[in-house]
Amino acid sequence: MINFEHCIRCTICVENCPVFRVNADFPGPKQAGPDAQRFRMEKEKSVDKWVLLCSQCKRCNMACPCGVYPAEIILQAQQRYGLQHPRTLAHLLFANNYYLSALGSLTAPVANKVASTKIGKKIFHAMGITTYIPFPKFSFKTMKNEKKKKSKAVKKVAFFYGCFINFYRPDIGRKIIRLLESFNVDVVLPEQWCCGLPALGNGNLAIARYFAQKNAASLSNYIDAGYDVVYTCTSCGLCLLHDYPGILEISLAKKITENTYDLHEYIIGLIDDGYIEPQFTKVKRKIAYHIPCHLRALGIGYPAAKIMAMIPGLEYEIFDDTCCGLNGSYGFKKTNEETAVQLGTRAVSLIKKTGAENIMADCGSCRMQLGGLSGMDALDPAEIICESLGITEGK
Repeated sequence: MINFEHCIRCTICVENCPVFRVNADFPGPKQAGPDAQRFRMEKEKSVDKWVLLCSQCKRCNMACPCGVYPAEIILQAQQRYGLQHPRTLAHLLFANNYYLSALGSLTAPVANKVASTKIGKKIFHAMGITTYIPFPKFSFKTMKNEKKKKSKAVKKVAFFYGCFINFYRPDIGRKIIRLLESFNVDVVLPEQWCCGLPALGNGNLAIARYFAQKNAASLSNYIDAGYDVVYTCTSCGLCLLHDYPGILEISLAKKITENTYDLHEYIIGLIDDGYIEPQFTKVKRKIAYHIPCHLRALGIGYPAAKIMAMIPGLEYEIFDDTCCGLNGSYGFKKTNEETAVQLGTRAVSLIKKTGAENIMADCGSCRMQLGGLSGMDALDPAEIICESLGITEGK
């Protein structure tokens, strides 16, 4: 990371900040990042409460012409503020989202019913959690219930499926497994925990590092055995590739970053290498493809869009200048509700002008937000690919 002193105060980062556009209380990434950093003293207690308004979308990092990373500077300030001030109940809950999701999945029928009732929503509000969009329904059957199939495939993948697919949409995870298997790829499900991003985003560096160390140790074993790591959630991918070697300082991070790929990036690689020649069939849909902020931050382009271009009959329009506003747990906090709704509503209004039938996004958080605000079906790119190839959960 280039030192904050390289900031030339051009304000391009501010122009690209979604939160700054709609929330007057947030001074923007320049002031919250490099400007304020010049005056932060290690021995003085942090007073930068407004750093918590940053959603960590990373758009400021991508915009900076000088290679300064304002989001990382702000993230450090968020961790410091979290250590020096009492955390809200919402921050504590979301930092431990992995355990809460596991409990919700274990009690799925009851948890889903309670979450949808007026009493349940009142409880959430009392905890500082907003309910302007429906919570995703917990799945009783998680990815850990999947059984390993024997394979002699040349290509081998360790699938890092993430919390959203594991606890809420394992059906998508199972389709991805079948998709890769149809490409003659051996798929294993390594022992894994939350990537650590929810804890990191809620000011708990210790929990984030704990998860990261466990994941790195598990994934490292598979990499040593010749497996590539493939992720499907762009936020998980960003955490694995950028936060593990960055703020979390994980010793095995280099090995992880050199052998980890986005699912669609990996599929494009198989096609380019001549390992597979998918026979895509016609899919008659008109789709608005929302590009998650964290996919842009990964710097790998839009690999799913390349695959969409190969599917006959599919119409899609890319939206990469809007932030959905949810940003994981950020928009679920009552303190950020107005910001999240304004950003999400703007994104939805642009999408609806296209007459699209469906929304598509690589990120589960984006799909929750845009689907919830629009009333439209929000799909994972893998679902479209599987539809074209006739692949289902069990086949």
